[in-house]
Amino acid sequence: MRSSSLQEHPVASYGEALLFTLAALATWWLLPPFQTTPLVLFLSAVLLTVRYCGFGPAVFATLLSLVIIDYVVFSPHRAHPETRTELVQESVFLLVALLASSLAQRQSRADLRAQRVQRQLADIVESSQDAILSEDVNGIITSWNGGAERLYGYRPDEVIGKYVSILVLPEHADETRLRMIELLKEERVQHYRTQHIDKDGKRLTVFLSISPVRDDHGKIAGASTIAQDITAQVRAEEALRKNEKLATAGRLAATIAHEISNPLEAIGNLIYLAQRDKCKADEYIAMAEREVRRVNSIAQQTLGLVRDSTSPLPIDVGSIIDEVLNLHSRKLRIKEVEVRTRYDYVPQINGIAGEVRQVFSNLIGNAIEALPQRGSLRVRVQSWQEATSTQRLGVRVTIADNGSGITAESMTHIFEPFFTTKKDTGTGLGLWLSYSIVQKHGGWIHVRSRAEHGRSGTVFSVFLPGAMEPRRAA
Repeated sequence: MRSSSLQEHPVASYGEALLFTLAALATWWLLPPFQTTPLVLFLSAVLLTVRYCGFGPAVFATLLSLVIIDYVVFSPHRAHPETRTELVQESVFLLVALLASSLAQRQSRADLRAQRVQRQLADIVESSQDAILSEDVNGIITSWNGGAERLYGYRPDEVIGKYVSILVLPEHADETRLRMIELLKEERVQHYRTQHIDKDGKRLTVFLSISPVRDDHGKIAGASTIAQDITAQVRAEEALRKNEKLATAGRLAATIAHEISNPLEAIGNLIYLAQRDKCKADEYIAMAEREVRRVNSIAQQTLGLVRDSTSPLPIDVGSIIDEVLNLHSRKLRIKEVEVRTRYDYVPQINGIAGEVRQVFSNLIGNAIEALPQRGSLRVRVQSWQEATSTQRLGVRVTIADNGSGITAESMTHIFEPFFTTKKDTGTGLGLWLSYSIVQKHGGWIHVRSRAEHGRSGTVFSVFLPGAMEPRRAA
């Protein structure tokens, strides 16, 4: 590859070509062992010229070498005019020198292009807003771009050569090591969300993309990590979730008020009767206690829907479906909806009960709103194994209705925040929140729908992984 100084000063390049050629002549002249192979020496001078000076100076070195060979190397030893052998040797030298110069020039240009691309890639990495760093197989940081410095607060000289664990929370200490083991096993590392810590000890929520770095022999020599700061996004999503929970609680308030008004009125009447008829007072009080337990049951179910939970616990999905249907029983009665439930031999799963209730309350509530009078609602809960390479075990819940359906245009947007077809009555957060919760639990949610007149309806399928020992059957 030509140096930048020689590229900028062509005269110096030709001067270098002259020096290489004269050095070959001096070597031939002063060292007897090389006097039998002069062509090799001058060819070497040409190759050095094209390597460091370029194609033009190499042609100059070739012609100068021919002149020296003809008038210095061969002429003093000639007793007769130039022989056929010498002509052939000089011709072969000329062809080989020009061919070698051309090939070397192409290689030099390829090297320059590779160097230029490498510089461009380095500039892209350095100017990226995301943090990009690399580490070797031992977890030692080997590169650190400007985005990483802005995100974590460390300068390159402070962090290069140190273990990447300085960015990892103590409770996630094994995370980096396990990811490197996966890479070394040639396994694909899925993008994932985690928490890191910056120089000041502040927690950051980041989305990581990890890919292997290979050496010249194709062997994995380390890993490249792209960290995208999503701390603000996560906070915004959490605020939206809380907003949707409040909105859900508000929508349930009217239903709950109606549900508890009847037992409260009955309690008042029973107390009045107990005061008037002492003989049956115990009977009236017992009936009033049953009504109080009914009110308490409704309150507990409602609290379970909106109360936050911090850690996953074993939950029975079938029982949660029953609770949600009970909460929506008034709407189901008003619309005279035919409800059919089917609970197969279903295992428990690990999950956050309040969030799972939120998912199915949103889906069942939407189905009820879409149903016509005397519509049909089908709910099935069953054990399920994914038909993928992972073959995860879990629970699949299917909620089907014969309501108005969802148009093809709306289907592409239903899981987006603030998208709603309910105009003034919807927040547009229910399905987005449900999708987020299901993803948080490691599952998936699929939907099929048809909005044709007379053949309309919607089917939601929810898969939640993490099956435990089976407990429920129906």
